[in-house]
Amino acid sequence: MHIVRHALGVTGSHRGLGRPIGVLALAALAALTLAVGIGSVAVSPGELWAVATGQGEPLSRTLVLELRLPRALSAFATGGLLALAGALMQVLLRNPLADPYVLGLSGGAAVGALAAMLAGLGGALITGSAFAGALLSTLLVFGLAHGTGSWTPARLLLTGVVVAAGWGAVVTLMLAVSPVERLPGMLYWLMGDLAYARSPLLPSMLLVGVCLLAIPLGRSLNVLARGALQAAALGVAVRPLEWTIYLAASALTAMAVTTAGSIGFVGLVVPHMLRLVLGNDQRLILPACALAGGTLLVLADTLARTIIAPEQLPVGVITALLGVPTFLYLLYRSR
Repeated sequence: MHIVRHALGVTGSHRGLGRPIGVLALAALAALTLAVGIGSVAVSPGELWAVATGQGEPLSRTLVLELRLPRALSAFATGGLLALAGALMQVLLRNPLADPYVLGLSGGAAVGALAAMLAGLGGALITGSAFAGALLSTLLVFGLAHGTGSWTPARLLLTGVVVAAGWGAVVTLMLAVSPVERLPGMLYWLMGDLAYARSPLLPSMLLVGVCLLAIPLGRSLNVLARGALQAAALGVAVRPLEWTIYLAASALTAMAVTTAGSIGFVGLVVPHMLRLVLGNDQRLILPACALAGGTLLVLADTLARTIIAPEQLPVGVITALLGVPTFLYLLYRSR
């Protein structure tokens, strides 16, 4: 009975679960404050408070409320989406190397979004095309990995790498045949760029919605992380839960790609790092990933737009420069 209770994650204190979330929430608030306060034109803390209370100079209000805050919130939502998708895929595959980009989900979403752009579509149609591409990539990966027998996490991961390489070739082909005047914007978008991020409302709503859906499933996810057979033996409906994870990860990745383009390493490093620090209880890890991933991308975007101001770097470059050494260190530490 103790083993079952431990597998379901019913041991431990709920108060202990809330403390790290509170710390991460404060870190997220600090990162957002920093993002709206610094830039080519600095806004002092006093002026920020005046803007927050409905006062302040018109220039400061425009700079904060219309330019920096929407971009910072878009960055936070995108980082949270990627980290949450990575955490879900790592539970599904029981492999810390699983990631929407490694498994080809982002490649499929990028192909769908680029196809919609080249067709002259916009808005919700780009998001829908990206979701269709991510879902198609998911079906391809799991269908090819399954074959005539059951798939294993290692086989699924290798299949995902191959499918991701295939999507990369398709993206290269689309860029080669695209009109010359569209290439700079498409290339910047593929490198990850928040300069033209739309309203943060839709990605934020999806992030909150998936968190609200995933947290009640935390106990079932704890069991699934130990293996499908053990989960089935403990009464978990494994197949519906797996499909829920597939669809949720596809939707999260598609929304992140359509908001900010291809941004790597957030969904790979953040869940892995949090598990080393906080353990492997999904009731804690999933909301922690949403907060930590958002905070990381807000800080990375702030660095991207200030390091060589007034010029801006693609935020995907910053996350790669930060993510590669961090992940190598985590691998070395986890030996």
